[in-house]
Amino acid sequence: MTQQNVVVCNTKSSGDLSVFPAASAAQKPPVGGGYISISRRPRRVLKNLEINGDNRINALVESMRASSPTHLKSTPSLTEEHSSWILRYPSALDMFDEIMKGSKGKQIVMFLDYDGTLSPIVEDPDRAFMSNSMRKTVRKLARYFPTAIVTGRCKDKVYNFVRLAELYYAGSHGMDIKGPTRTSKYNRDSNAEGVLFQPASEFLPMIDEVYQQLLDKTKSTPGAKVENNKFCVSVHFRCVDEKKWTELLHQVQSVLKEYPKLRLTQGRKVVEIRPTIKWDKGKALEFLLESLGFANCNDVFPIYIGDDRTDEDAFKKLRDRGQGLGVLVSKFPKDTSASYSLQEPNEVMEFLQRLVEWKQVSMRAR
Repeated sequence: MTQQNVVVCNTKSSGDLSVFPAASAAQKPPVGGGYISISRRPRRVLKNLEINGDNRINALVESMRASSPTHLKSTPSLTEEHSSWILRYPSALDMFDEIMKGSKGKQIVMFLDYDGTLSPIVEDPDRAFMSNSMRKTVRKLARYFPTAIVTGRCKDKVYNFVRLAELYYAGSHGMDIKGPTRTSKYNRDSNAEGVLFQPASEFLPMIDEVYQQLLDKTKSTPGAKVENNKFCVSVHFRCVDEKKWTELLHQVQSVLKEYPKLRLTQGRKVVEIRPTIKWDKGKALEFLLESLGFANCNDVFPIYIGDDRTDEDAFKKLRDRGQGLGVLVSKFPKDTSASYSLQEPNEVMEFLQRLVEWKQVSMRAR
């Protein structure tokens, strides 16, 4: 197998990228800013997540049902459960001052999921547009803090939704990462694109094959939508009758069984086929922090906001690092490794607006 080059923008420090196998002394980045090329040794492909029989299908259906808020009805027991849950994961808006105290003297770095976080969950995923007010808020946010969109969507598709060149974009659950395309205080080289990283490029032909097969297999299931997110394939079931979920999973299974190097995962209103490399949103978060120069730094405060179970990998990463915090976007109680909660994208926007205002006041007070 050939080595893959990874281009990294190192704007603050010369720390190695500990996400990958340690580089030799000759490969270590030079002191100071600039761009470095790191040879990455091929990773061993992990064993495929097998789907065995009806038990596995039934378990997935139950998981799909549990992740669908429309199935939760307001009952006294649910209200009591929600009250208890809010005590454990208080509103990030209510606890804003406490969060800012925790960030004192540290560089805040923002990580944001897209669907369900910056835009509402809609029936047609191709129409998951963010509002103009959200776009203005995120643009202001990026003026003061390094900001990244970390999503399961194709990077280019999310960029077309967001249309902000000053952000970092980590598409396909972090398997397709790109930095700002214009000069900013976080990327001083106007001739470069910051961060370029695609750890699963060898899987692209396979993903395309699976996408075409799933288009054909699922066309008999009303409401099913198959989306090619470049390094993963998403099968949306948000418009599929619940009685058809089992049939849909069998269709997905019939395709996936021929591709042992791919695995099935489940998110909010979607099941996804991904490469079996050990990479997720938590790894993407770590990679971006290190590419920004915050490897092994104590003066960084990452905040990750997301609504999906795939965001849990990032929440766990922050807990493991003992830095920053995760904010889960949900109206309903969920098991989570986040520290705080917000109910919907409008609350996310309010939180981001308060963060911008807090920064502006802090700068004026200096």
